[in-house]
Amino acid sequence: MHSSSLPINDGKYDDDGRLKRTGTWVTGSAHIVTAVIGSGVLSLAWAIAQLGWIAGSIVLILFSLITLLTSFLLADCYRYPDPVHGTRNHTYMGMVKNILGGTQYMFCGLAQYTNLIGCTIGYTLTASISMVAIKKSNCFHKYGHEANCKTSNYPFMAIFGVSEILLSQIPDFHELSWLSFVAAVMSFGYASIGIGLSIAKIAGHHVETGLTGLVVGVDETSSQKYWNTFQAIGDIAFAYAFSTVIVEIQDTLQSRPPENQAMKKSVFTGITVTTFFYALCGLLGYEAFGNKAPGNFLTGFGFYEPFWLVDIGNIFIVIHLVGAYQVFAQPVFSLVESWGSKRWPESKLMTKEYYVKIPLVGIWRMNMFRLIWRTLYVIFTTLFAMIFPFFNSIVGLLGAMSFFPLTVYFPTEMYLVQSKVTKYSPMWIGMKSLSGFCLIVTLVAGVGSIEGIISELKTYKPFAL
Repeated sequence: MHSSSLPINDGKYDDDGRLKRTGTWVTGSAHIVTAVIGSGVLSLAWAIAQLGWIAGSIVLILFSLITLLTSFLLADCYRYPDPVHGTRNHTYMGMVKNILGGTQYMFCGLAQYTNLIGCTIGYTLTASISMVAIKKSNCFHKYGHEANCKTSNYPFMAIFGVSEILLSQIPDFHELSWLSFVAAVMSFGYASIGIGLSIAKIAGHHVETGLTGLVVGVDETSSQKYWNTFQAIGDIAFAYAFSTVIVEIQDTLQSRPPENQAMKKSVFTGITVTTFFYALCGLLGYEAFGNKAPGNFLTGFGFYEPFWLVDIGNIFIVIHLVGAYQVFAQPVFSLVESWGSKRWPESKLMTKEYYVKIPLVGIWRMNMFRLIWRTLYVIFTTLFAMIFPFFNSIVGLLGAMSFFPLTVYFPTEMYLVQSKVTKYSPMWIGMKSLSGFCLIVTLVAGVGSIEGIISELKTYKPFAL
């Protein structure tokens, strides 16, 4: 074991005795793009339609800047107490525990893991919606746009679940960087298809758009306008929420150059790329569909033709979500597994690894507890997605719940402690004001989403085909 305060460059180990990390700012950027450009991108045209050109653009830019700032603050807290030579924090929860103490650590764990589990459920839902859209798109192409092409989501959720059970058996996050690259390429793919189809639609005809979005009295009632505006703000906030995995991503980076410098480069690259895509998808999507923008523009049949291109877009979404599910599930897996092996260190079920040779794949490290627990977790998320299939409202609620604590509150509080910022100094007042503003946004978006879920529950029949 090496134990010095400075990174050691020899051998296979890092400064804290763990295996040397190999990540660079490029792999970090890929992980970030994978985590950020998720299914949220597809509801942005709908969100901009609720808010209109002016407010929609402001909210998009505002959330990208807030996320950029708080991610920089988090990057500096990776080593504590000194950003370059301090002790490494391997997880978000570990960071909160070291810097802010036990009570805040419990809150952080609750917020982070609720969000991670919620995302895996959301991804199961979205992937099945995209698979159904492929089937419907082929059906509409064959039988006309008026045909009854109703298809159940349940078999597709089961298919997605089975693929995740297999992928979940990859033991370690480090072994998944190839999956992140594939997923990042896919997200560019479907966002570009959405953008291209929007441009084609804009060229074809003009639809009604407005500086303030949907018109009260024409498109919706005034109470609907309020609720939908709130929910749209939640959707945009959620579209940037990747703080749950940011520390885990930083923990894959090499120790030279210092992790916080490489991570800031990754964050800047990741968020710039994402905001560019979001602006294109949201604003061009709104220009294409106007006030009738669907909640998800590749599956809501804003486009019927060319059907094969819509299909490719949806295939890309499915492949991307297969990867994104793992990025969000791996921290949940490792939390339970490390707890289990500490609790029962003697147990063979917990600790014994078997090496199984798989043709064309290589050697697979199998552990019985890992096999059982990860399989049960995927089954749980799949069943939950089947029972509660209200996509947009749930996305808004998750975004609202996790956005304030994880993206704003903890990063600003930890930074104030790490940098020993004086109470009531301009920096301190600025950070606290940012926190207060984001808390209000979170509450407003949460209320809008709960209203959406309540109204959908009124007409909801579980497992109805």
